[in-house]
Amino acid sequence: MLELALLGFLYEAPLHGYELRKRITALAGHVRPVGESTLYPAIKRLEKAGLLARETQPGAAAAPRHMLTLTAAGRRDLLRRLAEPDRLDITDENRWFTLLAFLRHLPHPADRAAVLRRRLAFLEEPASFFYDGERPVAAEELDDPYRQGILVIARATSAAELTWLRATLRSLE
Repeated sequence: MLELALLGFLYEAPLHGYELRKRITALAGHVRPVGESTLYPAIKRLEKAGLLARETQPGAAAAPRHMLTLTAAGRRDLLRRLAEPDRLDITDENRWFTLLAFLRHLPHPADRAAVLRRRLAFLEEPASFFYDGERPVAAEELDDPYRQGILVIARATSAAELTWLRATLRSLE
């Protein structure tokens, strides 16, 4: 998720580490805040892999800034990650939102639609947070109001996303 966000934001514009951290935190920070001890090693990994380039520029007030840009290989890698997301990128809501934040960068509507169809298929699978053996349990079957709440909220969220997915797929196809 972090590497995808780094590549995605740098696809849009060269940035320095502090600005990247702010943008990533705004995207997913309420769930997973990004600390320097996580961000900078990820930047170094991507730089070592040839996906990012670093250029030192004079700072506005004091120390020089290290501006990061995406290389041609980084652009290709981002587009590959967007077009061929891992299953977890489709099924994990936080990873899905990160993917979705940059999906517009795929140049072909058919490629974007293929990713959305994978998410649609996942959401259409019968699922629950709670099971009776192998059978998913519906909210109405539970006597625990808090577990009912989880299922009611999840059902409403899924219904809204399904409506959006179907409408967006119609517009892409």
